[in-house]
Amino acid sequence: MAEPRWLDDEEMRAWEAFLAATALLNRRIEQQLKDEAHLSHAQYEVLVRLARAPGNELRMTELSAALFASKSGLTYQIDQLAKAGFVRRSPAPGDPRGIIATVTPAGLRKLEAAAPGHVAVVRELLIDVLTPEQRKAIADGLGEVASRLNAT
Repeated sequence: MAEPRWLDDEEMRAWEAFLAATALLNRRIEQQLKDEAHLSHAQYEVLVRLARAPGNELRMTELSAALFASKSGLTYQIDQLAKAGFVRRSPAPGDPRGIIATVTPAGLRKLEAAAPGHVAVVRELLIDVLTPEQRKAIADGLGEVASRLNAT
């Protein structure tokens, strides 16, 4: 068995900064959306993805992949959004097992009302804190990590 490649000080600093930043950002974003929009971050992201999709709809499998969410976790979020009248489900044409999720007009209005506060907190806590070079490095680096993980 090969000896583990332990993290050096700089690698550990990067790892710990990543852990702290993601945990703190997620907590603050979740709280802002809950307080101002009465949505979870996952629910907000569902509405965003559906609103950006052609016809404001996606197959649940496509939505799950786009959100990097488990099927059961996504089903729970869709159930909550459907109860609130923000999303509806329908059978996929020609596929009795497939389900289409569609954002409703009420869901679009909810997203339109929630987006300014969400974008403001993302800008305040992340985007405006970083230089353009730092944003590019983060986007490039974490994009590469996501690509590799998504390929496996």
